[in-house]
Amino acid sequence: MPLTISPAALEVIEDPAQAASVLNPIRLQLLNELLEPDSAAGLARRLRLPRQAVTYHVRQLEADGLVTLIEERRRRNCVERVVQATARTYVISPSALGALAADPEGMGERFSPSYLIAVAAQMIRDVTALAHLAAEVESRLATLTVQTGVRFANAAEQHAFAYELADALGQLVTKYHREDAPEGPEYTFTVAGHPTVTPVGRQAGQRDSGTGVSSRELATQSA
Repeated sequence: MPLTISPAALEVIEDPAQAASVLNPIRLQLLNELLEPDSAAGLARRLRLPRQAVTYHVRQLEADGLVTLIEERRRRNCVERVVQATARTYVISPSALGALAADPEGMGERFSPSYLIAVAAQMIRDVTALAHLAAEVESRLATLTVQTGVRFANAAEQHAFAYELADALGQLVTKYHREDAPEGPEYTFTVAGHPTVTPVGRQAGQRDSGTGVSSRELATQSA
């Protein structure tokens, strides 16, 4: 039995070469199969793919830092390398796009989907950079995530909720923000909302009208 490591729950891909590698359809399939340790020969047998091609792509995944060596096993006159994916899940950071990465400052309308997406992209970049800094000093990065779902009776209640939420946030900022404490910790808080997408809808790339949102509901919410 090969040794097994505990891959990270999540790895953020920032390097363009890594992003290109993981987006290669064959390597993406192999990376998914390598959530558990295996060798190129083992993958080729299981997936019924040419061994030479699988070996090439696994070597590229290893060179790009997406899989790690678990052990080497001698089989007859060769050495079999057993590797495993470095993480259970991956996110490609917008920073991999360099100057093309989305920037909220260039989005204009703050109530547009583009602005929300750009803010989310900036959050991925910022939190990833902070996580790297925390790891360098062996410190835990303090973050906060609050997520919930709300079903409104009508558009009027939806708009009232948004107004009250913004008002409540403004009151909290007024209460706790201290301009006279320049050495105090400063945090960025983002409040965002969008129509609910069900897990089934995420998988299919579609919205489910039963527990998600329909085109009629979208029209009502944008009114």
